[in-house]
Amino acid sequence: MSFGHKFGPPRDLELLFDVRHLPNPFFVDGLRALTGSDRRVIKYLNAQPEVTETLRRFSELLDYLLPQYQREGKSYLTVGIGCTGGRHRSVMIANELAKRLRRNGFEAHAVHRDMRKSAPARN
Repeated sequence: MSFGHKFGPPRDLELLFDVRHLPNPFFVDGLRALTGSDRRVIKYLNAQPEVTETLRRFSELLDYLLPQYQREGKSYLTVGIGCTGGRHRSVMIANELAKRLRRNGFEAHAVHRDMRKSAPARN
């Protein structure tokens, strides 16, 4: 679940990843009004080495943890991924992690709690 820290963390998370360390598309001309589901934002973020490294490390951790949780009888796991406003970084990371988890045989989907809450006015 992607979310914006400025709206508070979601309840009932098993894991929380903070991605505010990644470059913020909000401050890039032409990207502010978009979301992390838009192709231009995805392209911008994928071009940042720290995004690639963060995705790799989060994926490896989840690939390790999920079988452990299954072994303990846990049938689902809610992962929160937070950036400042919940529009760009957390959305892109949540979508990509869900895609990678599905590719590895896990049932996964991304929910974007705050993606539309802080949408700036379009000119």
